Amino acid sequence: MIILPAIDMYDKKAVRLFKGDYSKMTVYSDDPVEIARDFKRCGAEFIHLVDLEGAKDGTTPNIDVVERIIKETGLKAEIGGGIRSKETLERYLSIGVSRVILGTAAVTDREFLIWAVKNFGEKIAVGADIKDGFVAIKGWLEKSEIRCEEFFLDMEKIGVKTIICTDISKDGAMQGTNRSLYKELSQKFSIDIVASGGVSSLDDISALKEMQLYGAIVGKAYYIKAIDLEEAIRLSR
Repeated sequence: MIILPAIDMYDKKAVRLFKGDYSKMTVYSDDPVEIARDFKRCGAEFIHLVDLEGAKDGTTPNIDVVERIIKETGLKAEIGGGIRSKETLERYLSIGVSRVILGTAAVTDREFLIWAVKNFGEKIAVGADIKDGFVAIKGWLEKSEIRCEEFFLDMEKIGVKTIICTDISKDGAMQGTNRSLYKELSQKFSIDIVASGGVSSLDDISALKEMQLYGAIVGKAYYIKAIDLEEAIRLSR
């Protein structure tokens, strides 16, 4: 299993939201690049990036920070947040992003998703942000009418290789990750699943690894030092 330490960006700063609430934002650093360097020092090979501004309005205000992280650390970066057009997708790939995550667009623009998977294959991942059993969109601000399992089945048919699955109710709450959700999904679908939201302890890492999940995202637990990232990466291997 791979560990993807996370940086959520807003106004070129590293921040975290509580359960996806933009009014409950904590700024952890004015220098996301330095945080990425620390990820590298801890042994990370991958990084999960989210542009929270982009998630709301479909723009790329933090793309220069993303480019610096890739160039200065060599980490394999995946990016999500507001990627709703061919131009934005291709722009991110052109600066060296390894994988682009489609969230809202995967729900609202099926034609775009199919085009992206057809043209870029494994470089396209999908974000499934789950709220009360349904997929949420637009930076978690809206809940769609699509059930989680129905969405996974559809993504499998389209040929999506990787899904980053977040239980919004767990995100940033430091109450543990939704192990039952990931266990159920991993048994039903052959897609590579990345667990996101509430990964709060080394025990969570061990449990997810035991399920043979593809990956786990470590966010707030890194920032408040609840998880030793170096130890988490060692454990995941």
